[in-house]
Amino acid sequence: ILKTLNSWFWWENIWMPLNCTWEHFVDRDGLVFPKPHQLYATIPYAFVLLIIRFFSERFVAIPLAKALGIKNVRRVKPQPNPVLESYFRECSKHPSQSDIQGLAKKCNCTVHLVEKWFRRRRNLEIPTVLRKFREAFWRFSFYLTSSIAGFIFLYDKPWFYDIWQTWVGYPFQTLLPSQYWYYMAEISFYWSLLFTLGIDTKRKADFAAHVVHHLAAIGLMSGSWCGNYVRLGTLVMFVHDTADFWLEAAKMFNYARWEKTCNILFILFAIAFFITRIILFPFWILRATLYQPTYYSTTPVIAYFLFNGQLLILQGLHLYWGYLIFKILRRFICLK
Repeated sequence: ILKTLNSWFWWENIWMPLNCTWEHFVDRDGLVFPKPHQLYATIPYAFVLLIIRFFSERFVAIPLAKALGIKNVRRVKPQPNPVLESYFRECSKHPSQSDIQGLAKKCNCTVHLVEKWFRRRRNLEIPTVLRKFREAFWRFSFYLTSSIAGFIFLYDKPWFYDIWQTWVGYPFQTLLPSQYWYYMAEISFYWSLLFTLGIDTKRKADFAAHVVHHLAAIGLMSGSWCGNYVRLGTLVMFVHDTADFWLEAAKMFNYARWEKTCNILFILFAIAFFITRIILFPFWILRATLYQPTYYSTTPVIAYFLFNGQLLILQGLHLYWGYLIFKILRRFICLK
């Protein structure tokens, strides 16, 4: 069954134009092509990024947070109690008064001690400001680095200025070393975010949207790598990263209670977001993926529909987040 599924998945008609096979993508005559097996390297690279994150948070983020006036609040842990811990995990974090009285009798202690235990236990679930700052610092560092690196990799490429160039010579476009490392870093970063979703600060408002976004991003980048849509892929990554570091910077100063700096950075983020995600992405990137391929092939491959479907999902998330940003801006302007 697995062999059959594998042969279906790598069927040439899914990934590439007519009269092309995987044999055409063997390195030759100075041409280097992306290879699907290279994506396995993104998993160990993701763990390397987690190690870098650990040291950067400990030795850079924490001293920076202290310099900005963020204190490390130490919360008092409640006394170990298997009965109360079991109730907290399996039943409710906010027991009713009758339940508290029953638990007090069961544990042979006062109602006041049970209430105190649950209050301290709930406080442990709330992430500290320092922890939020460290997470925002890591994302800020990566997005800023990837934005600068992306600009360095792309500024001298003709397809950065003329989107039609992304399809010239397709699918026989050679892979550049800068494109390889750009892809490896981006996919590894999103893997690392997925690995730490369970321990990072959970935001109920858009937790599901983040999960969908990370999976769609990994699927899109991996698929574009296999189909050698690397030129377009690097443009998509660059458009996304250039807005995100402004948001993470705004969060960092918000945690430090530098309100004016936070407000300025958030406005800059909103401007960058609407330019890149609401204007450039649909009218530049989606135009190149939906419309321009029809000039090069009259029979679009299955990948055309798969990739564009995921890109449209991303655009839907952009509109959703754009709506949330607009609500915050309106409240900021109207209510001061």
